Amino acid sequence: MEPLNRFDRIVAIFTHLQSGRIIRAQDLSERFNVSLRTIYRDIRTLETSGVPISGEAGVGYSIMEGYRLPPIMFTLEEATSFVTAEKLMQHFTDKQLGGHFKSAMYKVKSVLRGKSKDQITALQSKIWITPAQDLFNDKLPDALEIVMQSMAEKKQVKIQYRAFIADDITERVIEPVALYHENNYWYIKAWCHLRLAYRQFRTDRMIMIARTTLPFSQDHTHQERKEQHEDWGTLTKVVIRMAKDKARFIQNSRKYYGFESEQIIGEQVEMVFMTDPMNSGIARWFVMFGDCAEILEPPILKQYVKDILRDIQKNLQMQE
Repeated sequence: MEPLNRFDRIVAIFTHLQSGRIIRAQDLSERFNVSLRTIYRDIRTLETSGVPISGEAGVGYSIMEGYRLPPIMFTLEEATSFVTAEKLMQHFTDKQLGGHFKSAMYKVKSVLRGKSKDQITALQSKIWITPAQDLFNDKLPDALEIVMQSMAEKKQVKIQYRAFIADDITERVIEPVALYHENNYWYIKAWCHLRLAYRQFRTDRMIMIARTTLPFSQDHTHQERKEQHEDWGTLTKVVIRMAKDKARFIQNSRKYYGFESEQIIGEQVEMVFMTDPMNSGIARWFVMFGDCAEILEPPILKQYVKDILRDIQKNLQMQE
């Protein structure tokens, strides 16, 4: 990204200041790749021009509530990125959130120049996205909105949930602390009052979700700072080695099994994973290409793969 001239940078700083309640000088410095002294000078320029900016040492800057200028024009490149985001929002979020984004896109298009509007319209019909599976229950069009509102307001949520290993539906009261998309699904990490522990809930398995007025029962700040894996200490290092010409076929799938790093050793690729080797996932995944790969560690994973192959062989013999 090319550095902005001073005028463009000051305009961009003004836009950035309007994007949040309090903005740190350090964040502005990192975004625009300039020194803190330059940021301080640019802020003074905005103040001199009449923009009501307040600042507190060690906290950050904010613009007086209610002060706004008319919308700033978007570049064609910025508007194009919104079109891509709109397609993703339509297919990877629930109906309610997708609808909010669609409404926001009308506002974005309203400030585009005529030529840009024509180009954006042409692009919209040429970008196709097809999810691999259903991410939400069709009867819960506002699931993500409720979860995000819960996290923002720190209010409990009531859900009915069907777990993967059971057909029965349980009713739970949860306190959502994180929302993330992984392995093609949306997951909610939350404190579960039924289990009295942090649990993960997949959005497509929720049968019902409803807001409550009950505040969170505890502070979840410590949990929000953790890695996505709830207890990293329980994971084990797994090392798999295979030929380079074969490894390229598993580039996309390996990230779902805790892939961490790789090292090229001659014509071989040595891959390191952090995962639970007793979880059948990585063992069954290895069986797919086990004829051209080897497990260097841990021994327990080797045994797990042997057990799976033995069961496969036994099953095939029974079918003869």
